[in-house]
Amino acid sequence: MITQPYELYVERIDASKNMARFYAMSIEPTLFGEACLMRRWGRIGSSGKGQTHHFLREEEAVMLFLTLARKKRSRGYRPIPFSGQDTIA
Repeated sequence: MITQPYELYVERIDASKNMARFYAMSIEPTLFGEACLMRRWGRIGSSGKGQTHHFLREEEAVMLFLTLARKKRSRGYRPIPFSGQDTIA
């Protein structure tokens, strides 16, 4: 069971390079009690691409979540306030 919600939505915008990207991820429980890290990325305004990772333990999912969040921040992605209306499904 997931002990707390993990959600992140970040964007990287650089008009001089015609770059407008988003990256979203969250950790969700599966029907079998496993942790599932769901990721979506692409150009802002598009549905983008996605990938799903399944873990037996929540700690493993959180470790990957934090590693990816640090990596995106180092590449210039910045957090955008989560409105609750956006979904990454």
